[in-house]
Amino acid sequence: MVAVPQNARCYVEISRSRIAANYRAVRDAVSPGGVIGVVKANAYGHGAVEVARVLASEGIGWLGVSSVEEGVTLRTARLTQRILVMAGVMKWEFEAVREFGLTPVVHSLDELQEFNERGPLQVHLKLDTGMDRLGTLAPAREIADALAKAPQVTVEGLLSHFASATDFSSEQTPEQIRMFHRKAAELKQLGVAPPLMHFASTNAVAYPRRDSWLSMVRPGHAIYGYVSPARGPAPAPVFQVKPALQWRARIVTVKEVPAGARVGYGGSYVTEAPARLAVLAAGYADGVPHRLSNKGRVIAGGRFAPMVGTVSMDLTTIDITQSPQLKPGDEVTLLGSEGSVSLDAQQVAKGAGTISYSVLCGISARVKRFYTD
Repeated sequence: MVAVPQNARCYVEISRSRIAANYRAVRDAVSPGGVIGVVKANAYGHGAVEVARVLASEGIGWLGVSSVEEGVTLRTARLTQRILVMAGVMKWEFEAVREFGLTPVVHSLDELQEFNERGPLQVHLKLDTGMDRLGTLAPAREIADALAKAPQVTVEGLLSHFASATDFSSEQTPEQIRMFHRKAAELKQLGVAPPLMHFASTNAVAYPRRDSWLSMVRPGHAIYGYVSPARGPAPAPVFQVKPALQWRARIVTVKEVPAGARVGYGGSYVTEAPARLAVLAAGYADGVPHRLSNKGRVIAGGRFAPMVGTVSMDLTTIDITQSPQLKPGDEVTLLGSEGSVSLDAQQVAKGAGTISYSVLCGISARVKRFYTD
């Protein structure tokens, strides 16, 4: 266990045991299928290398990243798991794919030819089943013909991605599943039968879209303790996870202000009565959403305290009139729990008009990360 230094102004504390427990919850739900642990975007702000090491200790076989650079970071840290590069490979990165033993996801038939020109390589091929983002829309016959012209490339895996897996009021997800299975069957008839197939990420596992639980699943958000809220007549989640990250900042100063005080840039908040304010060592440069100005809250002294005034680059002001015991140097909680009071990324996201993924990924690099067992 690593103690947080007393001089840490703004930091997050990440529980390795919680990461491991969340992973096991997903793994056990989909057993005997395999799991690709998604650690892209610095493991959603949790630290890709540390999270990958936890998953490796749990016996995971695959890790998912966005870019070649992220994959190289894991290899440099001596992670030996298979690493799937999911969001495209630039031409100048082709050699790094081979040098570091990465497995690229191919999104077009042109890419098959480009990789073929550089020698033997295993890839995963993405089918666009309705997301209209990455992935090929080519018919099965064209895919098979392109592979016949690319003998150096072996399609080890076939995958797709959902556009709205939590929306049970729409037929988009069932349609995507049907399209995937139909094209996979057509490819098999043409002699293209990859041994690995994966489609479901966190939400399609949690709210069991079982027709998309293939040889592997790709949880990301769940590993960090979150499942997105569902819409429509959704089934109950098949696993439970808990947030692994807590985010805290210290009070820089405390001041008493009279009624009518104009707080922060633009005087956007005016006190209606005398108030005790605290200024926190965290602002939008640390990841506090600017949209929380005058409507966000933190946990201070074991109770909620509202943000007042505009969130600035390095500082955020809160009203601690109800927690008068707090003083400079004391901690408040931006994400996490104090006693029976909790605040998670989904609650913060709702106040900021965004999504929990954005809140977690938005915690900046200057916020110190500490890991506990």
